[in-house]
Amino acid sequence: MERSIFAAIFGGFLGILTLGGLAFVQAGPDFDSNLQPTTPPASPPAPQPKAEGDWRILDPVTYENISVFPVVTSYGQDTSAFLTLEEGLATGEVVVRERGSEEMVRGRDGRLVYIPQPTGASVNQLVLLNRSKRPLLLLAGELVSGGKQDRVIGKDRIVPVGAPPLPLDVFCVEHGRWTGSSQFAAALTIVHPSVRERAAVDQKQTEVWDAVRSGSTAAQPAAGPSPRISRSELQTAIAGNAHTEAYEKIYQSSAVGVSIDDFVAEVQRRFASATSGLKGERVVGVVVAYGGEVAWSDIFASGDLFDHYWRKLLRSYAVEALARPTVRAVASRENASEFLRRLSGRETMETEPGVYRWSEITEGHLTEIELEALQPKQIKLHRLFLHRTS
Repeated sequence: MERSIFAAIFGGFLGILTLGGLAFVQAGPDFDSNLQPTTPPASPPAPQPKAEGDWRILDPVTYENISVFPVVTSYGQDTSAFLTLEEGLATGEVVVRERGSEEMVRGRDGRLVYIPQPTGASVNQLVLLNRSKRPLLLLAGELVSGGKQDRVIGKDRIVPVGAPPLPLDVFCVEHGRWTGSSQFAAALTIVHPSVRERAAVDQKQTEVWDAVRSGSTAAQPAAGPSPRISRSELQTAIAGNAHTEAYEKIYQSSAVGVSIDDFVAEVQRRFASATSGLKGERVVGVVVAYGGEVAWSDIFASGDLFDHYWRKLLRSYAVEALARPTVRAVASRENASEFLRRLSGRETMETEPGVYRWSEITEGHLTEIELEALQPKQIKLHRLFLHRTS
């Protein structure tokens, strides 16, 4: 009996010592490695990146009949893995030739071999080779100058690294010349929206050329202010004094009666002022309205990609503005936001497995076109929204 009482007292005493020791060990900086430390408090979860399409639309930058809404986001993709056409042609990493005039093949040592062809060059096809170590991004409406005629790219797409020479569908924007060298220059121009629409959506050469000659394919009101550049002035400009008609002459000729460069410079000055105070956000695109009617939008996966194309896009928007009636109405931010909504109409899709996915959705007079890269990572590189004029 005494032994049991003594054992109970002694056991209780040891239990107290053990608990105290454990408390001391857990509180101190040095402890027995055989003991399990208490679980530290969980750190707060890392902020999740915003989904693509989580944009904010700023108030419009207005000048005469054009309103440009900056589209900004705090989340941008890394697009440095992609090469643009302008960069590739300037560095020689991209080679373009007339289809049918000569064939490009890779020799056993990897070098290009040009084999003359008896069939002759084709108006609506070029052959492109991506020699770089980056996928090549092509945008519908980019102008490739040189060869026997200037052409524009007909559709957004990606040319992968190591791809064989690619037959490329294009549209002619020059009339009357079928001579010249086999070399093509860097793409410094994107054609204005009316021509881009005909190339990217309608895909018909005759309509592309009609849009070049007419300036704007938008319906002209019977009564109202005239455009700054009339159809006759534009046709005189592209014809010049030569036997050829060329789109590029729109920017070079004084026959249009107005300085496109001055118009662009003023819009750019106002745009830079409106976006200079952004903190933690980048401009990734714009929504464009003419005379109060929202008509067009280009949005990119990153601010860097937008910056690369912005100057060329602004020049194209300016030509469209000058070819439309000078109506000084301003669209609202709500109008611009509604324009970017996801369409629910008929969808067409094209895919090159493991390279890119191209899709077009049409709902009434609205069209949405997306180009999504599938490698090296899945990313929607470019979104085009437009209110069709046909």
